[in-house]
Amino acid sequence: MHSLISDPLWWHWIAFGLILVAAEIVVPSFVVIWFGVAAIVIGAVDWLINPSFSVELFWWIVLSLLFLVLWFKYFRPDNFTKRGQADEDMGTMGIVTETVEPFKKGRAKFEVPVLGSSEWVVTADDRIEKGEKVIAVKALGNMLKVKKAY
Repeated sequence: MHSLISDPLWWHWIAFGLILVAAEIVVPSFVVIWFGVAAIVIGAVDWLINPSFSVELFWWIVLSLLFLVLWFKYFRPDNFTKRGQADEDMGTMGIVTETVEPFKKGRAKFEVPVLGSSEWVVTADDRIEKGEKVIAVKALGNMLKVKKAY
C-alpha cells in the first residue's frame, strides 16, 4: 500500500496547492497563496520526473520562500497613501494672512490643504508681510515652516 505521508503522488501536491490558494480567501494576507503556487509547481515537476519526497519537500520550501521574496521585494504594489503624514510632499502655495516675523509665528492659508488643513500657524526665517505668497517647506509639529514664493 502506498503511504501518502512518506511519498505523496503528484496530484496530492496539486490538491494541497489548490487548498492553500483557496485558503487565501480566508486569510487575506497574500502570503499563503505563494505556498500554494509552489506546491502546484512541485506537483507538475513530480508528474514529469517523479523525484523523492525529500527533494520535493526541499524544493517546495525553496520555491515558497523565493515566491515570497519576489512578491514583497519586487511585485507588491505600494498602494498606501501618505496623506496626513509629516513626510507628505511639501511645496504647496499659500498666502500669508498674518505677518510672519523671523522665528516668530504668523498665519497662512493654502490653496490646497497641507496635511489635511488649509489654514496653518507658520514660521519663517525671514519677515513675510500679510498678502505675500509663500511655499510650505516643512512640518514642525503643529505648525509649518514656509518661505517666500518668488
